[in-house]
Amino acid sequence: MAAVHLTPELVENPVGAYAGLRSRPGLGHVVLPGLDTPVRLVVRHDDVRAALGEPRLVRDRSTITGCELPDPQAELLAQSIEGIPPEYAMHLSGQLVLFDGDEHARRRGPLTRAFTARRVAALRPFVEKTARELIESLAERERADLLGEFAHPLSTAVICALVGVDAADRDRVCGWIRDFAYGDDSRTLEGLGGIVEYTRELVARRRAEPAEDLVSALLADGGLTDDEIVTLFFLLIDTGITPPALFLAHAVLALLDHPDQLERLRADPEQLARAVPELLRYVTLVRVGATLYATEDFVFAGTRLRRGEAVTVALFGANHDPAVYDTPERLDVTREFGRGEGHLAFGHGPHHCVGAALGRLVTGVALEELVVRPSAAPELAVDRADVPFGHWPGDGFRLLSLPVRLRS
Repeated sequence: MAAVHLTPELVENPVGAYAGLRSRPGLGHVVLPGLDTPVRLVVRHDDVRAALGEPRLVRDRSTITGCELPDPQAELLAQSIEGIPPEYAMHLSGQLVLFDGDEHARRRGPLTRAFTARRVAALRPFVEKTARELIESLAERERADLLGEFAHPLSTAVICALVGVDAADRDRVCGWIRDFAYGDDSRTLEGLGGIVEYTRELVARRRAEPAEDLVSALLADGGLTDDEIVTLFFLLIDTGITPPALFLAHAVLALLDHPDQLERLRADPEQLARAVPELLRYVTLVRVGATLYATEDFVFAGTRLRRGEAVTVALFGANHDPAVYDTPERLDVTREFGRGEGHLAFGHGPHHCVGAALGRLVTGVALEELVVRPSAAPELAVDRADVPFGHWPGDGFRLLSLPVRLRS
């Protein structure tokens, strides 16, 4: 059967493309947006969960010797590091998501041990203060960008505080992160270089004078080299800043698109504890997961996989699987989930998002300050059709900005 060429519209449509793919026997081949290499796509919730915990599906293709099958991950990585100097590209291509087994455990272990519940909980007052200050500054304006001027600065400030960026340096480091994430080619490289050099200096300072921060904890653990700690900072930027900021903006837009759910949340703020996981499920900011490779010939989800064959998971499709969720296309801030998280927005298995607790904390605080408190209620400042979106290779559409007014 010919590969299905997915467009950004299909990738982010919870009903259309995924329903068709679920109805096909086995795992069909798809070509993700912006790529040319086909990959087998897992779309059913239970199959996605199984794939993320299957030891015969690995992230590091280099461990499968003699394999000459097409590699979509290599194509995507080549696009992401094109034009970046090798001494900086190493920090982008050495992410945890690309390792397995003992090497993954070696790199992830120190981060997991440093990313304690106590350290996350201790950030709450800082998150609350930062969110309120940002909202107060934006409320004085006729129009504000909730993504670029609230969600992204909030997420960046939180990660900088967690890592241990000194308060006096945060504006400068936040600027580099913003340029790296959103700048043009020259600004991206300048931001990348600034982050790398600053983090190297920070590691040297914390080795001499430890503090109560993540870098000091990683150094005390002793399981990582200095370059690996720099790479982990980029992991936190990639997973702890841009995705949470985008998720927060998409979550607010989802609530604005569903005024009945917004009013229900405002009428009963206690529902926020249910609304956060439901919004994570409904939005699922990372629509398609990392590429997995079969280490041997075996049958998975009714399909015989060849050794080295590429597989990826549709996290968005899994979180909208009608076999698991009642009317999954409906946003319901009172939805009750069973045991566990109730969704796969943070992944599953060995690569489950290490910062999930921090993401829930920041989202909960931000939504409480923005949505539940009547003094900061956002409304769109443009027609819904004029809200700007863009897309990245291999994924669906994402907000470029969210123009709002914060009315009292």
